[in-house]
Amino acid sequence: QVQLVESGGGLVQAGGSLRLSCGSSELTFSRYGMGWFRQAPGKEREFVAAISWTGSTTYYADSVKGRFTVSRDNAKNTVYLQMNSLKSEDTAVYYCAANSRIGPQIAFMAPHYGYWGQGTQVTVSS
Repeated sequence: QVQLVESGGGLVQAGGSLRLSCGSSELTFSRYGMGWFRQAPGKEREFVAAISWTGSTTYYADSVKGRFTVSRDNAKNTVYLQMNSLKSEDTAVYYCAANSRIGPQIAFMAPHYGYWGQGTQVTVSS
């Protein structure tokens, strides 16, 4: 089973920054659009950001626009989520995902993603 591996989560004060990374030894990221989702306790998983397979196109949820930046380094088979000006409401488990189909498409909904990581906890203290 293909697995993605996230890292970089942790505890940070409000206003601080974290950078999440996502890699895989089994999936060639350059063939897929990638996304980041998050799930807070008692809430449904929600879309955070997405990036096209070349990195030329990115999309963000309104709640993180202007604070988060998604990027990728296909040579390193890694996708990043730079999170700045963190707020307590950003506290969640963050998941990296790869689109279920090879190609340039970008998706905003979880069912369109076929490969997922195990998640990394981000906790923002106020």
